[in-house]
Amino acid sequence: MFETHLGEDWARRNASEWAAGIESISDEALWRSHSLLRQKLIAFLRERVSRNQNGEGDAVKEPETQRLNPDALTIGFARRVAEYKRWALPVTDPARFLQLLHDADRPVQFVFSGKAHPQDQGAKIILQRVAKWAADPLLRDRVVFLEDYDQEIARQLVQSVDVWLNVPRRPFEASGTSGEKVAINGGLNFSVLDGWWLEGYDGTNGFAIGDLSEGETNADAADAESFYSVLEKQIVPLYYDRDADGIPHRWVAMMRRSIATLVPQFNSDRMVAEYAERIYLQE
Repeated sequence: MFETHLGEDWARRNASEWAAGIESISDEALWRSHSLLRQKLIAFLRERVSRNQNGEGDAVKEPETQRLNPDALTIGFARRVAEYKRWALPVTDPARFLQLLHDADRPVQFVFSGKAHPQDQGAKIILQRVAKWAADPLLRDRVVFLEDYDQEIARQLVQSVDVWLNVPRRPFEASGTSGEKVAINGGLNFSVLDGWWLEGYDGTNGFAIGDLSEGETNADAADAESFYSVLEKQIVPLYYDRDADGIPHRWVAMMRRSIATLVPQFNSDRMVAEYAERIYLQE
């Protein structure tokens, strides 16, 4: 799609050319491309879950082929397992979480994946807990936990999710490059204002959890409330606000804004240039 609308050299366009090119893509084309990626992700998830449960080469169980909805709001959360990344924050309020998942008209589904360091016993416990509640019968049709997080899983997720969730405890996030990869694929970031999102978020190109308050003793509780509130009042209504053709124009406008503002600024070209200019050439 980028080659069609911006040319084969799209990756070398400057910020203004990039933004103009993104504006030239119709809402229908942008939404259709992203929807196809989401459908591809759901097929991948169903196959991976079936393989893990049934064994390589076994027949797929019928219930597994029905897991997840290719048209539902899909939120991804995948990264290294560590205590400060607060894996349990999305399920702080189980009743509220279930209500989001099982809304008949506006369902939400989550894909979790991660890997713990072999010597990090605390991270292993977190991973076990996540896998256990993801297998709960009340959650299993709307929540997937993928074992053995690797580059293949990461690639599928950053290409295809509608929303990328990141809830580290401030100020411990070093960067958060997974969210940068999501932006170029039309996904929207939903993150604590830490790491790269502190610089990238402008109020129109994604969603923020919490604020920049310092020294808050109940930061986890405050961020959990913000997570639920933003999801319920902003993200879900925006995603499901469709026209007669099923196009969520306001959501697509935010997708376009995310691509136009984030991709030219958060990439490896800038990283290498700033290392050279700010460090190596200063010696």
